[in-house]
Amino acid sequence: MTAVFWTPDARQDLQGIYDYIAAESPHYAGLVVDHIIGAVNRLERFPESGRIVPELKRSDVREVLWRSYRIVYRLIGQDQAHVLTVFRSERLFTDLRNVGGPA
Repeated sequence: MTAVFWTPDARQDLQGIYDYIAAESPHYAGLVVDHIIGAVNRLERFPESGRIVPELKRSDVREVLWRSYRIVYRLIGQDQAHVLTVFRSERLFTDLRNVGGPA
């Protein structure tokens, strides 16, 4: 079983997503955040199930896609996955140094 950790930046991203959507619908904001967390939870059993981030082409940096969100994580050895950031899919991910967690 792989331990999944959320970096402070990823937690802040998730809170920002919630706050933005909650301005119109707190209920829907909660559902979106729950689904994003659910998409990440599968990494506990299948840590390599996410695709390699196309912009980086590094096998240790992967992403899970859920609707219009990209959830980027980094594999640390065989037993850890660190969620680095969550953002809208129309954005490109170009710099690992711009997110929390080990680089």
